[in-house]
Amino acid sequence: MARSILLRLLIGAAAAACLYLLFYNMQYPWNWRVPWEYRALFLTGLYYTFIVSAGAITLGTVLGLVGGLAKVSGNMLARELATFYVEVFRGTPLLVQIYVFYFCIAAAMHFDNPLVIGTVSLAFFSGAYITEMVRAGIESIDRGQIEAAISTGLNSRQAMQYVIFPQALRRIVPPITGQFVSLIKDSSLLSVISVRELTKASEVINATTYKTFEAYLPLALFYLLITYPLSYMTSRLEKRMKRD
Repeated sequence: MARSILLRLLIGAAAAACLYLLFYNMQYPWNWRVPWEYRALFLTGLYYTFIVSAGAITLGTVLGLVGGLAKVSGNMLARELATFYVEVFRGTPLLVQIYVFYFCIAAAMHFDNPLVIGTVSLAFFSGAYITEMVRAGIESIDRGQIEAAISTGLNSRQAMQYVIFPQALRRIVPPITGQFVSLIKDSSLLSVISVRELTKASEVINATTYKTFEAYLPLALFYLLITYPLSYMTSRLEKRMKRD
């Protein structure tokens, strides 16, 4: 464990040294006072990124669980609705979906809250992927376990609730956690509808100061600080699942 952490630190230091040499040769007039002077804007963007990501993760997980269970259910209408949902949201770009939600659906409903609209857009997009993860996790459980559970007197719903789903949950948690990491990074696209998250903050700073590197390098660092703990947790979960 300690050796792995040390190796990662060395790799990070080597990458930082390479970036330093690259930027040094550019003879760029650095001004690191810019990120500090606009720290309030960065912190506001960080707050909204957390709000949007937390809301989208919660709603997306609910949609994914419902969709995944619908895809393996015996109800043909539920299966077809879930399949249609997955095909639409996995088959179209997220940026296009954000535009459709904001400029079409929300406008038709006379609703104008970019934060809520952006959160819902991300949730429906990630929910489609989580749906397939849940479906694959459930279908990975041996069919004989369902038959054995039913033979003990359980009905289909009880067999899913007490026998199949608890086992499938252990298998789908790691990929779902990885999807959460992608969702946090995808929140950067919400700047196109003026959600004041991190990317929008960097765009404003860049437009105001014309200091591109000072505006966007802290942005990359902020996203890394948010997503790395989740990525690390995903890696640990996958290793534990392999051991089990």
